[in-house]
Amino acid sequence: MKLIINHSSQQPIYEQIAEQIKAKVINGTAREGEMLPSVRSLSKELKISALTVKKAYDALEHEGFVNTVHGKGSFIAGTSPQLLMEEHRKEVESDLEMAILKGRRCGMTDQEIRQMFDLIMEE
Repeated sequence: MKLIINHSSQQPIYEQIAEQIKAKVINGTAREGEMLPSVRSLSKELKISALTVKKAYDALEHEGFVNTVHGKGSFIAGTSPQLLMEEHRKEVESDLEMAILKGRRCGMTDQEIRQMFDLIMEE
C-alpha cells in the first residue's frame, strides 16, 4: 500500500496514515477484506515507529474502517454507505469551516459570507 508521510506537516504521522487509508477505502482503491501491511513492515517501509502505525490502525478500527484479527493482521472492513456518507460530510464541513475562517480573516462579515455562499449555490 502506497502511503506518503509529510514529516514537515503539522498533522501527526498516525493521522496522516489513517487519513490516507480512509481515502483509499472511500474512493474504492482499498476493498473490503484486503489485508493491510503488517505494523512492522509498514513502519520499516515508512521509517517510523511501529507504535505510530499501531496507533493509526487502532484509530481506523475505532472508526470502523479496519478489522484486526489477533495473529492474522488488519483488514479493510466492510463499510456501510452511511459511514462513507458521514465521512464525506465531515470533509465538506471541514472545507466550509476553513472557507468561513478565511473570509473572516479577510474582514468579511458573516452576512457577506452567506451572500457569497448563496450566490455560489445558485450556479
